[in-house]
Amino acid sequence: MVAGAAALNALVESAGQSGRIERSDLVRAHAALMRDDPDEGPYAGTVREDQNWIGGSDHSPLGAIYVPPPADLLDELLDDLIAFANRDDLPTLLQATVAHAQFESIHPFGDGNGRIGRALIGAILRRRGVTTNTVVPVASGLLARRDGYFDALGDYREGNLTPLLSVMLTSATVAAEEGRVSVQRIKELPADWAERTGARRGSTAAALLPAFFDNPVMNADEVEQIVGTAAQSVYTALARLEADGIVQEITGRKRNRVWAATDLMGELTALDGRIAARMKHR
Repeated sequence: MVAGAAALNALVESAGQSGRIERSDLVRAHAALMRDDPDEGPYAGTVREDQNWIGGSDHSPLGAIYVPPPADLLDELLDDLIAFANRDDLPTLLQATVAHAQFESIHPFGDGNGRIGRALIGAILRRRGVTTNTVVPVASGLLARRDGYFDALGDYREGNLTPLLSVMLTSATVAAEEGRVSVQRIKELPADWAERTGARRGSTAAALLPAFFDNPVMNADEVEQIVGTAAQSVYTALARLEADGIVQEITGRKRNRVWAATDLMGELTALDGRIAARMKHR
């Protein structure tokens, strides 16, 4: 969760700051996303050099649902995709739909393609100025209709964009409407947290409140880096926030522990549920 949130957020933020999406942004996002994965970790941030496929056997593409292009075509295909993602002469959601579908069809990494490809939607929305401070959770709508979404990707690969564009437009609409509801609720959290904890201004506990608002899932090292405070002070502050019900340790381990902002994660979970419920009836 920590690596995934950081990786995908960095991809979107980079697109907004630079006004462009580069191949290096995708590679960096994959490196951060997969670096701790037990299988893909050694290949994190590396465009595949071997053939892969979706479905079927681990040993052969026989019976696979989809077989992506061979590795020797990836450089050309990725360059073409990046050029397309940086165009400004197309409707934004149409561009995001095609770029996402093309990325998933290229399938440039050994694993993590789905998450990177869905983050690419947010990066294009940010680059084109449709969003400025948040990410519209379009992926929640897509995954709520998983079978239809995968079928629509198959239609795209057969030359028919309409089904995928339809599900993308519906997902974007529902995600934006429900996201607006959650934004209003989330905006009230900092004041509520400050009242509940009663931490004095300038204390480490008080400094952690905006940090968790911006990064709802963090480990101790990330907390220490953000607030610039020694480890012991960080752990004391985390214990106070946990006692006040503002954060919760979610690993149950004694080492490499991770804390999540309880109320914020709860609202994001509720948002995902509302989007899924509405998508089932669209």
